[in-house]
Amino acid sequence: MELYPLNEKANREVIHLGATGHGSFRWGLYLIIYMRVLAVLWLAQGLLQWRNILAPEGLSIDAMPSFEGATIIFFAITNLVAAVGLWLAVPWGGVLWLFAVSAQMFLIGFVGMIEGGRLILALDVALIVAYFVLSWYAAQERDAV
Repeated sequence: MELYPLNEKANREVIHLGATGHGSFRWGLYLIIYMRVLAVLWLAQGLLQWRNILAPEGLSIDAMPSFEGATIIFFAITNLVAAVGLWLAVPWGGVLWLFAVSAQMFLIGFVGMIEGGRLILALDVALIVAYFVLSWYAAQERDAV
């Protein structure tokens, strides 16, 4: 009895890298590269939030209104955890990243808390669309194997 039986369903849940023999495109590799670039960007965002907590330029975190302080703490934790998940290319990393981006878009759209909101909102939408397109192509390539 095998400890880890290889069946077709379990094999399809993994992102495969390398040539598959079904064309020259390796969408799984492109998806992982994209996720790693996103991980670096979200790591930088998370570290900037921690800078606001540990060495604020203006008000300290305890002198801010509670909503603003909670928002900074939320993004300081969520962005770093999402960055780790994206770097590891695990499914929960993409889900947590989508959650963090959605929360950021909500703050921009309805609360207007973030400066340069329209540019960041457009960038977030473009990043989400690119993520879904790459994920779809990687899934199509994986299913073709």
